Amino acid sequence: MRIGVPKEIKNHEYRVGMTPAAVRELTSRGHEVFVETKAGDGIGLHDEAYTRVGAKILSTADEVFAGADMIVKVKEPQPVEIKRLRPGQTLFTYLHLAPDPEQTKGLIDSGAVCIAYETVTDDRGGLPLLAPMSEVAGRMSIQAGAHSLEKAQGGRGMLLGGVPGVPAAKVVVLGGGVVGTNAARMAMGLEAHVTILDVSLRRLNELDLQFGAMLNTIYSTIDSIEEHVTSADLVIGGVLLPGAAAPKLITRKIVSQMKKGSVLVDVAIDQGGCAETSHATTHADPTYMVDGVVHYAVANMPGAVARTSTFALNNATMPFTIQLAQKGAEQAMKDNPHLRAGLNVYKGTLTYQAVADAQGLAFKSAEAVLGM
Repeated sequence: MRIGVPKEIKNHEYRVGMTPAAVRELTSRGHEVFVETKAGDGIGLHDEAYTRVGAKILSTADEVFAGADMIVKVKEPQPVEIKRLRPGQTLFTYLHLAPDPEQTKGLIDSGAVCIAYETVTDDRGGLPLLAPMSEVAGRMSIQAGAHSLEKAQGGRGMLLGGVPGVPAAKVVVLGGGVVGTNAARMAMGLEAHVTILDVSLRRLNELDLQFGAMLNTIYSTIDSIEEHVTSADLVIGGVLLPGAAAPKLITRKIVSQMKKGSVLVDVAIDQGGCAETSHATTHADPTYMVDGVVHYAVANMPGAVARTSTFALNNATMPFTIQLAQKGAEQAMKDNPHLRAGLNVYKGTLTYQAVADAQGLAFKSAEAVLGM
């Protein structure tokens, strides 16, 4: 198979779809890999590193898309990239379609086979290709939140962990999944007072056993969200419904009742955000104010630590990329139900129910379109 790796073009996005090590795994199996020149320059993965492992360096993204049977990326394709896709071509990347009707329409119209990292599953019910970036984003959310709490950034002027004789900040985390757990761990490491809310009693019990008295675990209800968010100094939105739009747990009214200078880091912004006042921002302009509350809602948070993120992501995606290359997309998805769960668009047909529900569109199951 011919695999193409274009340079990412989203604002301040320096990650790359495949590392030289991942490329070597494919070329050693007889596949061709085309990499756009300077695709990995931002994180020190230069063209020479790719040519040493058998990749062919191409001058433009147009050449990469035109020559490849499968495109491997990191972020969702931008409009100019969607236009480069052709019928039957496989796209393997993050998509986050639920809050993005324009991208959904573009991918349907392209006729491509679009497999989303974030909906690929594993045999434990997890999301293995989303997890590494959720780990990064969860940990980064505390860094971003701590910085945003500084007075010069519009925050309350608080040090997250306080100092002897001065109270530490109160951090509230919505969602006890991968993002929430990593955020809580980092916040506790900085000696903040941390509360985590979730609707799963089993997950709250696991967190209680893991962290003990350091972590306050609360069952998530409308009342408990309102109580804890309005009294928080820093709120982390880490809720997730796989492949679907994030639930709006923080209403505009709740935001208006939050402390002036408090901070909301909405990690769920990739799926539309969990606050009614959230809209996606970029690393170039990451924050804005609503009712005196600092909102940080960068849609590609892990892109700020692009080298760490690229290697973490490739560790997770590589086995699936190899399967797709070895068998072809259709056979690989027929053989592997977890990879099949990643299919969002197939040759003009939407194949993921949560996206269809979010946008009011018709869909067919992956099994139906694959003839299973």
